[in-house]
Amino acid sequence: MTEATARLDKSGRTIQDMFAGVAPRYDLLNHLLSANLDVVWRRRAAQVLDLPPGAPAVDVCCGTGDQAVALRRRGARVAASDFCVPMLALARHKFARQEAPRPGALAADALALPFPDARFAGASVSFGLRNVADLDAALAQLARVLRPGGRLVVLEFAVPRFPPLRALYLFYFLRLLPWIGRLLSHRGSAYTYLPESVLSFPQRQGFLDRMAAAGFTDLAWEDLSGGIVCLYSGRTHP
Repeated sequence: MTEATARLDKSGRTIQDMFAGVAPRYDLLNHLLSANLDVVWRRRAAQVLDLPPGAPAVDVCCGTGDQAVALRRRGARVAASDFCVPMLALARHKFARQEAPRPGALAADALALPFPDARFAGASVSFGLRNVADLDAALAQLARVLRPGGRLVVLEFAVPRFPPLRALYLFYFLRLLPWIGRLLSHRGSAYTYLPESVLSFPQRQGFLDRMAAAGFTDLAWEDLSGGIVCLYSGRTHP
């Protein structure tokens, strides 16, 4: 555990309260602060998951439901879960506008998923695993609910490896983003937590090692948008 990780409070109540506070403007700030690239990233994750039409999928830490919608648009039958009820309420409004079969929304903790073993052909988590109190336990839960050979895709922020872009990114992430968050949201502390949580999260091979420890194979990572986001993928054992 790094010093940054030790400073972060990832207890369930703290994370629930933080995301409940930013829920009303969550989508607006996501699109604004990413220059709408978050739409592209989620579409890419759904493409990499590559499920056949009608295959069952779960989107964990679903937030306001954008990743679940991206999976549904590629034909998956999606169950979406999150333990922050105000975020889930926004997701349900989005799901109601989708064509049937619409994604289902369920209040659930990533550390204790209420699904039977080997239920899903695929799983996704977008920008959520860095917020869980126990990363290895969450990965174990995802492995449990996936079928043999089922695929997991994870989107998460990362630090670019190209030095000039890395310097620019860190200036924006550590200096400008918290200021913009405070300006646009009454819960601006969430946008101080964001860079701290990203910098403390295992990146690239470090995260693949954690996936491997949870039993995933065929591991790969892909830098998106110059490496400010990383897309991870793996499969459970056949």
